[in-house]
Amino acid sequence: MFPLYDFLIYCFIAAYTPGANNLLSMSNAARLGFRRSVVFNFGITAGFFFVMSLCTLFSATLYNLLPKVKIFMQVLGAIYMLYLAWKVWKSSGDLKAEGGKETSFMAGMILQFMNPKIYIYAITAMSLYILPVYSSPLVLFGFVLVLTVIGASGSYVWALFGAAFCRFFARHAKAVNLVMALLLVYCAVSLFL
Repeated sequence: MFPLYDFLIYCFIAAYTPGANNLLSMSNAARLGFRRSVVFNFGITAGFFFVMSLCTLFSATLYNLLPKVKIFMQVLGAIYMLYLAWKVWKSSGDLKAEGGKETSFMAGMILQFMNPKIYIYAITAMSLYILPVYSSPLVLFGFVLVLTVIGASGSYVWALFGAAFCRFFARHAKAVNLVMALLLVYCAVSLFL
């Protein structure tokens, strides 16, 4: 049975916590306005789709060739989620983004190929939640689209709220970090239930 709620919790936390995409999107929107920053976000979405496709192909191939790799992927995934929980809990509310001067489609797309957060997001989601239940290429392609939409949506939300979102995190950083950290711990534990 597919663990829909656990999958969605993981995806949304990964998509909406600070990372290169979200901070650059917020910075661009704060400087240029939402409409002028959309081209950069379209590049993020396109790059996200390509990286999700490559990671899905990699994960599915590995999963099919080495069925015993599942337990190692579960353990590594759980360790990564616990590490993320620790980092989220210990992080400060200071979300000042440096740089972000380039707002082109290509800059947003190329950023995805150098962004380790989305590789880990894709491989973790595929190997821990999707591949244990589904193997059909069509279903996997559907999940690539779902992962892309959820993952890239974070950058649009951060761009839309711009500086206001940053102030919210700064004012409520400890509470927000604690909730996100506890949700990640829940996801890590639920892998073995």
